[in-house]
Order: sequence, then structure tokens, then C-alpha cells
Amino acid sequence: MSVEGVHRPAVAEISKSAIAHNVRAMRVVVGEAMVCAVVKANGYGHGALASANAALEGGASWLAVAILDEGIELRSAGITAPILLLAETPPETVADAMAHSLTLTIGSLAGALAAVEAAKHVGGLHGVHVKVDTGMHRMGVAEQDVERVVDVLLAAPEIDFEGLYTHFSVADSASAGDRQFTRQQIERFDALVAKLAARDVKPRIVHAANSAGALAYPEARYDLVRLGLSLYGYLPQPWLAGALEESGATLLPALTLRTRVAALRRVGAGEAPSYGRKRPLETDSWIATIPFGYADGYPRRLFREGAEVLIGGARYSLAGNVTMDQIVVDCAQDEVAVGSEVVLLGRQGAQEITADEWAQRVGTITWEILCGVGARVPRVLVD
Repeated sequence: MSVEGVHRPAVAEISKSAIAHNVRAMRVVVGEAMVCAVVKANGYGHGALASANAALEGGASWLAVAILDEGIELRSAGITAPILLLAETPPETVADAMAHSLTLTIGSLAGALAAVEAAKHVGGLHGVHVKVDTGMHRMGVAEQDVERVVDVLLAAPEIDFEGLYTHFSVADSASAGDRQFTRQQIERFDALVAKLAARDVKPRIVHAANSAGALAYPEARYDLVRLGLSLYGYLPQPWLAGALEESGATLLPALTLRTRVAALRRVGAGEAPSYGRKRPLETDSWIATIPFGYADGYPRRLFREGAEVLIGGARYSLAGNVTMDQIVVDCAQDEVAVGSEVVLLGRQGAQEITADEWAQRVGTITWEILCGVGARVPRVLVD
């Protein structure tokens, strides 16, 4: 198990008030739909328990995680809100999920049969949500098999067929083709809901929208929206800001990566700091060593792509390759002090570096940046 680096000046500051604010902002957008806060992957790197509590304080009705252990962690911490397991649980762990009052996702006939069998042994009544594959092709019941799966669940007195849902694959894309595909997913899902309703089978919670779907497709908000990235203060794509602007709502990034200058040295022109000696200095410069590296979630490629850090409210470029535990920064002629605050992600003065900026520089997505913050970086609640 990775230990937290509490004895070095590097922290991930988590604003619970920002997460709560983001839930409230999205609730303005989605209207009557309930909010399910997705806190899998350690709350997208923000800390699962802190994110869950903040989201519930902001008005979320549900939580969602990816794996059984994540749900157990929240239950062990005293959270009693409904928790949806977003992936189908292996048959041998279904009883454990039920014992912790976690809501199962049913994504196959085998999964339905496993849930029914486990429920007989555990006893009580256990809610399940059936996930339908409408085009993502990753997990879920095929459309032609939905009725058969639902019939298995309805026949079991220990099972409460509470929810029906699907997942969008390109709801964040503005291209005409992708928008048409998402609308086709909605139409296919609506047809299944109607088909079940014709048999008087009406699950209480119908849901489909992730953050992008909730913003871009009002018709897909249904009874509940599953908010992931927006919960932590980011839009999946800039074009999705329209729905927020119409509602007068804003999102606030909840994560700040903050550290301090650990060492400072004067290095002559022509010298090339760090491994590989990739970039000779053009002039004599002050080089600051910062105790944060790729093992902490600072992508190595950021050096090559011209990333900067904030010191004293000013931007300074990296002076050499990112190493496992440290980066070096070219402060030019500014003799910053050892111990000076450094912001890697977040705001300092009038300047701000966002996870979106990192993602654009290294050619990845904002989700990966946030989830990549290393386990040894302490998460510190700031409000």
C-alpha cells in the first residue's frame, strides 16, 4: 500500500464546497432529475469519501462506484445513501454487495441469474438496475435480451427491479454524426422503456445521461443523471458550457496541487538540467527544484509540451525532464525563495493552471489527469 507523503510539502487540496457547489449548479440545469454523484476511482482522484459527503451535502440523492470495494469503503465510513455499482459484479461477490446494501447493475442474463440466486441466500429485498447496451458496446444487456432478463428478475420475490439505464459513448462530441448517434441511442432506449411499459413493467428510476448527456440532451435526463467530471468542476468539452450559461450556473474546479520550492541554484548558460540534458539554458538562470514528479501524477510529457508552474502569481517553464519525484523550473532572473509556494494545478493570484490545460498539452483527457494524481499525495480538505 502506498504511503502518503505527509512529511514533504506537496498536497492535493480538495474543496468540498466546490464539489457541493457543482452539484447545486448541475441541479439547476437538470431540473427535477435526481443527481447521482459518481465517486469511483477515489472520487476521480479527489478522495472518494470526501467527494461523496460533499456531493450529498450539495443535494445528490445517489452515489455510484465502479467496483465492490469502493462501495464497501463508503458503507464502512457510515454513508447510508443509495450506492449504484456501475459494473456487473462477478457472481462470487454478489452476496457481499447485497450484504452491504449496494445496488447491483445487471448487464447480462448470467448476472440476473446470479443476483436471484444470491438474494435467496442473503434474504431481504435487493434493488437492481438493468443496464442496456444501446451502442456503447462495452457492457450491458443486448436490446433483444432485455425482456428475458427482466422476466428473470421479476419472478424473484427477493429482487426489486428498481432501475433501467444505458450509457452514452459520444454525448460530449459536437460533430453532426456523433450527435445523431447519441439521439439514436436515446430513441432505442426510449423504445425499450415503452416496450416494457406496454407490459405494465415500469422501473421507478430510468436514467441515461452522464455529465455531457445531462448538459446537451435535455430529453435524456429522465429520472436521474449520473454526474462524473462536472462534479469535480470541469466540462467534458467546452461547447457544453451553453446549458450552464443559460441557467446562470458555473462549475468550480475542486482540486489544487500545491507544493513549495525545495532548492534553488544558479545555473550557467549552456547547462542542461535534469535527466537527458534536453534543453540547454539560453542565459544564466535560477533553477528551482520542486518536490513533485511523475510518480505523483505530473505527466512526464509536460516538459516537452511547454508546461508551466505558478510561483508568486507568475508562470515559469520547466527547465528539464520530469523525474519520478521532482521537477526543475527555470525561474530566469527571478530569485524566488526556498519555501516559496508553487501551484501546479489551480489558481495563484490572477493566474490559473487547469487539468484541461494539462490534458491538452499531453494529448489526453481531463479525466485521466485527475485520476492520475498519485496515492502518496495527501488529500487535504480545505473547507
